[in-house]
Amino acid sequence: MNTKDFYYDLPQELIAQKPLENRTDSKLLVLGKETGEICHKHFYNIIDYLKEGDCLVMNNTRVIPARLYGSKEGTGGKIEFLLLKRIDINTWEVILKPGRKAKVGSRFDFGGGLLKAEVLEVIEDGNRIVRFEYEGVWEELLDKLGEMPLPPYIHEKLEDRERYQTVYSKIEGSAAAPTAGLHFTEELMERIKAKGIKIAFVTLHVGLGTFRPVSVDNVEEHKMHSEYYEISEETAKIVNETRKNGGRIIAVGTTSVRTMESVADEKGNLKKASGNTEIFIYPGYKFKIVDALITNFHLPESTLLMLISAFSDKDKIFRAYEEAINEKYRFFSFGDAMFIQ
Repeated sequence: MNTKDFYYDLPQELIAQKPLENRTDSKLLVLGKETGEICHKHFYNIIDYLKEGDCLVMNNTRVIPARLYGSKEGTGGKIEFLLLKRIDINTWEVILKPGRKAKVGSRFDFGGGLLKAEVLEVIEDGNRIVRFEYEGVWEELLDKLGEMPLPPYIHEKLEDRERYQTVYSKIEGSAAAPTAGLHFTEELMERIKAKGIKIAFVTLHVGLGTFRPVSVDNVEEHKMHSEYYEISEETAKIVNETRKNGGRIIAVGTTSVRTMESVADEKGNLKKASGNTEIFIYPGYKFKIVDALITNFHLPESTLLMLISAFSDKDKIFRAYEEAINEKYRFFSFGDAMFIQ
């Protein structure tokens, strides 16, 4: 299976640069995963496709202001840090730009010395392990000095940080938002619950590997980035009972899919668990637990596009994408949504 098989041509003007005023006003393309049938709706219509007894599984991770701008001690050279993964209380894996300024032992400061960092190690993919030094509370300092790490295809400034968070975000740790969840409002979630649909939460801290294109020709040779996840006992119980009672497990976003599919046993049962997952889902994968999927429109040649092509069928997905382009859907993080059922 070749990576180029997952390429499609997208007009630049269809890459959404900012969120809509109302989250639920996004367009919604509904795709029959077996039939290939397509319907065009709006996201507020999603409730019409959910049935009493179903369960929505959402990723409650919260994006941290993970982009820091500072300077190199001694030379004053400008540097950009992107926090990827917390290793311990003061140690992080980061991406640095420009990387040549960041040899082991190099030191940097941010906010006029409020925050300092030293490079401890250069790791395999060129990222760095750094140790931070500061006084006070890390979260407060990061909130003061950091910026939201918007994806590289978004060029407009985000006026309201909360628009790059889901309304149910809770556990801090992501470098990117689980964007399928951005379409939900608290009001819509209450209406969903009132219809007899359960809502359960998992946590998967999204890394920037989400946005990296697959760099190998052969899909099967791609090594997936590692991301931390947690599934609570309560969530496992809700999901297992839903399946036992004949309801559908509907994942909100590919991160929820990857979390559940990492933990589910061969019979599709979940359990309380936490750890790191490198699961890579591409066509040929047999899903154990997820019945339907709410997702956004993904980058060409991305692992996310491969995942949804595995969930439905690559030809059906690409026909749906072609129609979405013709209908001027908005693509990627702040774009429109798709429901595959």
